[in-house]
Amino acid sequence: MNKILLLAIFFGAFNASTQVKKKAIFIIVDGIPADVIEKLKKPTLDSIAQIGGYTRAYVGGEKKNYSQTPTISAVGYNSLLTGTWVNKHNVWDNDIKAPNYYYWTIFRFFKEQYPEKKIAVFSTWLDNRTKLIGDNLPQTNNIKTDYYFDGLELDTTRYPHDKQSKYINLIDQQVANTAANTIQTVAPDLSWVYLEYTDDMGHKYGDSPEFYAAIEQMDKQVNQIWQAIKYRQAKFKEDWVIYITTDHGRDAKTGKGHGGQSDRERSTWIVTNAQNLNQYFHQNQPAIVDIMPSIANFLNISFPRKQQFEIDGISLTGKTSAISPEATFKDGNINLTWKAIEKKGNAKIWVTTTNNFEIGKNDKYELLKQVPVDAEKATIDVHKLPSKFYKIVIETPYNVLNRWIVLEK
Repeated sequence: MNKILLLAIFFGAFNASTQVKKKAIFIIVDGIPADVIEKLKKPTLDSIAQIGGYTRAYVGGEKKNYSQTPTISAVGYNSLLTGTWVNKHNVWDNDIKAPNYYYWTIFRFFKEQYPEKKIAVFSTWLDNRTKLIGDNLPQTNNIKTDYYFDGLELDTTRYPHDKQSKYINLIDQQVANTAANTIQTVAPDLSWVYLEYTDDMGHKYGDSPEFYAAIEQMDKQVNQIWQAIKYRQAKFKEDWVIYITTDHGRDAKTGKGHGGQSDRERSTWIVTNAQNLNQYFHQNQPAIVDIMPSIANFLNISFPRKQQFEIDGISLTGKTSAISPEATFKDGNINLTWKAIEKKGNAKIWVTTTNNFEIGKNDKYELLKQVPVDAEKATIDVHKLPSKFYKIVIETPYNVLNRWIVLEK
């Protein structure tokens, strides 16, 4: 073997062994509207935002349209996990009766591409792992969570249920302790932490000192996890990204309820240490569905094309060609608009009249037009594709947008 080839092999192996490992974690803290998180002391969240950023966000899909999504906990979690709204993932309430597992979670995408890497869930609700992620279910290709800590709410001996939800407070603390310890010692590659107590206090007391105290306590619990991440960064030189968000806001009148489409129920927020946050993050109002593709971008997860066409979220980091797609139908034409961010290149317009994806089959898209991204609009003649339903995909150089048109029957 010649010297040049030996050197190439040596330096290739050296670079592979010294490559910085990327790790991601997202934390969902339940039921905190943006106006509340913005007015309270939260030193941990603020310190993380100073590294990356803070933005108001929203849940609930699009009001009075096909993607309108209940502002309910499990519904919001699954919108984050899958990067899609309820019309796709099919989790309509906390019963989680029939998730559509053809819309993969971030964990499934990660494990399918990197089976050797480790995933973790630390949660004050067992269903997050067993039903939403679909741990060890045939419908999810028997995905297995490598590290998990959950189900304590079912242990009524150690955590007897009480009307003040003190048991949830205790469980949250154990979840935070275990998450911090696991991150510091074994550092899973992709982790989800879920804390519930803030929502319980919101339901019981509404906008109140009790609710605010629960949020300040949550910030301290997040600090335990953040300190473990900082330890890993310093000792092992790992590259960590963290996203912290909530699943819904609260009603404006009392602060006790949620589930509807009022501005305050839809109003949420995102805190992250992510670098290279883009114009979409800083100058627009992102959605909970945008966190999934952002984590995927950081972890170098690639989406198969047919699945990329279904994802509603847009990455909050890196280059983005276009956002804010709209589609209307009139006189046999689909009228599209969008907002151009990176204005170079063309937008390819793909159309299908089927939704076979939701039953695990393929849709046959037709490329009907190409226009410059900076045109910010296109009119598509679909007289030859008469239908009561259309899926439209706008494929741009840096991201993909999609819309549905559902005509009245």
